[in-house]
Amino acid sequence: MKMSDMIADFIGEMLQSGGGVAELKRRQVADKFSCVPSQVNYVIETRFTPENGYIVESRRGGGGYIRIVRMMDDKQRTLVEAARGIGGRLTQNDAARLTKTLVSVGLLSVREGKLLLSSCSDGSLVEIPEDYRDSIRASIFRCAILAIAT
Repeated sequence: MKMSDMIADFIGEMLQSGGGVAELKRRQVADKFSCVPSQVNYVIETRFTPENGYIVESRRGGGGYIRIVRMMDDKQRTLVEAARGIGGRLTQNDAARLTKTLVSVGLLSVREGKLLLSSCSDGSLVEIPEDYRDSIRASIFRCAILAIAT
Protein backbone atom coordinates (compact mmCIF):
# COMPACT_ATOMS: atom_id res chain seq x y z
CA MET A 1 0.00 0.00 0.00
CA LYS A 2 1.32 3.42 -0.94
CA MET A 3 2.02 6.07 1.67
CA SER A 4 -0.70 8.30 0.21
CA ASP A 5 -3.25 5.52 0.58
CA MET A 6 -2.26 4.87 4.19
CA ILE A 7 -2.55 8.55 5.09
CA ALA A 8 -5.92 8.81 3.30
CA ASP A 9 -7.20 5.71 5.12
CA PHE A 10 -6.05 7.14 8.44
CA ILE A 11 -7.85 10.43 7.79
CA GLY A 12 -10.92 8.49 6.60
CA GLU A 13 -10.97 6.58 9.88
CA MET A 14 -10.72 9.87 11.77
CA LEU A 15 -13.69 11.19 9.80
CA GLN A 16 -15.67 8.03 10.52
CA SER A 17 -15.00 8.07 14.25
CA GLY A 18 -15.51 11.85 14.43
CA GLY A 19 -18.94 11.80 12.82
CA GLY A 20 -17.76 13.35 9.57
CA VAL A 21 -15.27 15.80 11.09
CA ALA A 22 -11.53 15.25 11.50
CA GLU A 23 -9.20 17.74 13.09
CA LEU A 24 -5.51 17.02 12.74
CA LYS A 25 -2.10 18.54 12.97
CA ARG A 26 -0.08 18.08 9.82
CA ARG A 27 3.20 17.54 11.68
CA GLN A 28 1.70 14.84 13.94
CA VAL A 29 0.30 12.91 10.99
CA ALA A 30 3.62 13.21 9.17
CA ASP A 31 5.47 11.91 12.25
CA LYS A 32 3.04 9.00 12.57
CA PHE A 33 3.78 7.90 9.01
CA SER A 34 7.46 8.96 8.99
CA CYS A 35 6.96 11.24 6.03
CA VAL A 36 7.28 14.94 5.28
CA PRO A 37 4.33 17.26 6.04
CA SER A 38 4.00 18.07 2.35
CA GLN A 39 2.97 14.43 1.80
CA VAL A 40 0.05 15.00 4.16
CA ASN A 41 -0.81 18.20 2.26
CA TYR A 42 -0.73 16.28 -1.02
CA VAL A 43 -3.19 13.69 0.28
CA ILE A 44 -5.54 16.33 1.63
CA GLU A 45 -5.37 18.45 -1.54
CA THR A 46 -6.01 15.50 -3.87
CA ARG A 47 -8.38 13.25 -1.93
CA PHE A 48 -10.37 15.51 0.38
CA THR A 49 -11.66 18.05 -2.12
CA PRO A 50 -15.09 19.68 -2.48
CA GLU A 51 -15.60 17.56 -5.60
CA ASN A 52 -15.17 14.49 -3.41
CA GLY A 53 -17.57 15.86 -0.79
CA TYR A 54 -15.23 17.52 1.71
CA ILE A 55 -14.55 20.99 3.06
CA VAL A 56 -11.02 21.65 4.32
CA GLU A 57 -10.24 24.48 6.74
CA SER A 58 -6.77 25.22 7.99
CA ARG A 59 -5.18 27.50 10.52
CA ARG A 60 -1.48 28.12 10.38
CA GLY A 61 0.91 28.66 13.24
CA GLY A 62 1.95 26.81 16.37
CA GLY A 63 -1.60 26.00 17.43
CA GLY A 64 -2.64 25.45 13.85
CA TYR A 65 -4.73 22.59 12.63
CA ILE A 66 -6.43 21.19 9.57
CA ARG A 67 -10.13 20.45 9.86
CA ILE A 68 -11.76 18.23 7.28
CA VAL A 69 -15.55 18.09 7.16
CA ARG A 70 -17.50 15.58 5.10
CA MET A 71 -20.42 17.29 3.38
CA MET A 72 -23.73 15.50 3.25
CA ASP A 73 -25.05 14.18 -0.01
CA ASP A 74 -28.69 14.67 -1.04
CA LYS A 75 -29.80 11.41 0.57
CA GLN A 76 -28.20 12.31 3.89
CA ARG A 77 -29.61 15.82 3.79
CA THR A 78 -33.12 14.50 3.07
CA LEU A 79 -32.91 11.98 5.92
CA VAL A 80 -31.71 14.67 8.33
CA GLU A 81 -34.63 16.89 7.29
CA ALA A 82 -37.04 13.96 7.74
CA ALA A 83 -35.66 13.36 11.23
CA ARG A 84 -36.03 17.04 12.09
CA GLY A 85 -39.63 16.94 10.87
CA ILE A 86 -40.63 14.30 13.39
CA GLY A 87 -42.43 16.01 16.19
CA GLY A 88 -42.46 15.11 19.85
CA ARG A 89 -44.89 12.25 19.30
CA LEU A 90 -45.12 9.54 16.67
CA THR A 91 -47.80 6.85 16.56
CA GLN A 92 -46.99 3.35 15.38
CA ASN A 93 -49.17 3.92 12.29
CA ASP A 94 -47.42 7.21 11.47
CA ALA A 95 -44.03 5.54 11.91
CA ALA A 96 -45.12 2.78 9.52
CA ARG A 97 -46.34 5.30 6.92
CA LEU A 98 -43.17 7.40 7.15
CA THR A 99 -40.96 4.32 6.94
CA LYS A 100 -42.88 3.01 3.92
CA THR A 101 -42.39 6.36 2.20
CA LEU A 102 -38.66 6.48 2.99
CA VAL A 103 -38.22 2.94 1.66
CA SER A 104 -40.30 3.56 -1.47
CA VAL A 105 -38.23 6.60 -2.48
CA GLY A 106 -34.98 4.75 -1.80
CA LEU A 107 -33.82 6.68 1.26
CA LEU A 108 -33.93 3.53 3.38
CA SER A 109 -33.33 -0.06 2.39
CA VAL A 110 -36.08 -2.59 3.06
CA ARG A 111 -33.94 -4.09 5.81
CA GLU A 112 -33.34 -0.69 7.44
CA GLY A 113 -37.09 -0.04 7.31
CA LYS A 114 -37.91 -3.35 8.98
CA LEU A 115 -35.33 -2.79 11.70
CA LEU A 116 -36.58 0.73 12.28
CA LEU A 117 -40.21 -0.37 12.58
CA SER A 118 -39.29 -3.25 14.84
CA SER A 119 -37.27 -1.06 17.19
CA CYS A 120 -40.09 1.41 17.73
CA SER A 121 -43.10 -0.89 17.58
CA ASP A 122 -45.61 -1.21 20.42
CA GLY A 123 -44.17 -4.68 21.00
CA SER A 124 -40.72 -3.22 21.64
CA LEU A 125 -42.19 -0.58 23.89
CA VAL A 126 -44.49 -2.92 25.84
CA GLU A 127 -42.71 -2.13 29.13
CA ILE A 128 -43.33 1.60 28.63
CA PRO A 129 -46.64 3.05 29.85
CA GLU A 130 -48.93 3.79 26.89
CA ASP A 131 -48.97 7.52 27.65
CA TYR A 132 -45.22 7.73 26.91
CA ARG A 133 -44.88 5.36 23.95
CA ASP A 134 -45.47 7.89 21.19
CA SER A 135 -42.89 10.33 22.53
CA ILE A 136 -40.31 7.59 23.07
CA ARG A 137 -41.10 6.17 19.61
CA ALA A 138 -40.48 9.62 18.11
CA SER A 139 -37.09 9.83 19.84
CA ILE A 140 -36.07 6.32 18.75
CA PHE A 141 -37.22 6.96 15.18
CA ARG A 142 -35.43 10.32 14.98
CA CYS A 143 -32.16 8.93 16.41
CA ALA A 144 -32.24 5.92 14.09
CA ILE A 145 -32.83 8.08 11.00
CA LEU A 146 -29.98 10.40 12.00
CA ALA A 147 -27.69 7.39 12.58
CA ILE A 148 -28.53 6.04 9.12
CA ALA A 149 -27.92 9.47 7.58
CA THR A 150 -24.41 9.87 8.99
